[in-house]
Amino acid sequence: MGIEIEKKFLLANDNWRQQVHTSVQFRQGYLVGSDKSSVRIRIEGDKSNLNIKGATLGVRRQEFEYPIPMDDANELLSTLCDEPLIEKTRHYVLSGEHTWEIDEFSGDNQGLIVAEIELGHENEEFESHDWLGDEVSEDKRYYNSMLIKNPYKNWKK
Repeated sequence: MGIEIEKKFLLANDNWRQQVHTSVQFRQGYLVGSDKSSVRIRIEGDKSNLNIKGATLGVRRQEFEYPIPMDDANELLSTLCDEPLIEKTRHYVLSGEHTWEIDEFSGDNQGLIVAEIELGHENEEFESHDWLGDEVSEDKRYYNSMLIKNPYKNWKK
């Protein structure tokens, strides 16, 4: 069984931009979402996957990912996935033994930027940075599967 342990943070400033190692364009959509799980199609640069993720709130969730042909991914995104699609640039920042994934959203979620770090266990220590803001791991509004239901552009600032 695949388990993902991930913490998610807002960003306090743009100092992270100077530390970006590489960036990749993402496009993803959701086929099914329920109280228990979500099923998504994701194009990540030149790779495409089917992903099934548990919908539990918190830092520990089940996750399964399977490669699919790029043509299939594009067809599924354009015909069967709910809109709006999630569009973002993922920036990778190396930090000690970890890699921060900083998602800068576009489209209907323009203006939202979150940093995520995957951990080996819930209490694993990681290097903090001055650009990290509030932790939002427990706030379901920031889950990609929720951003198609309530895009960032609709949030009251």
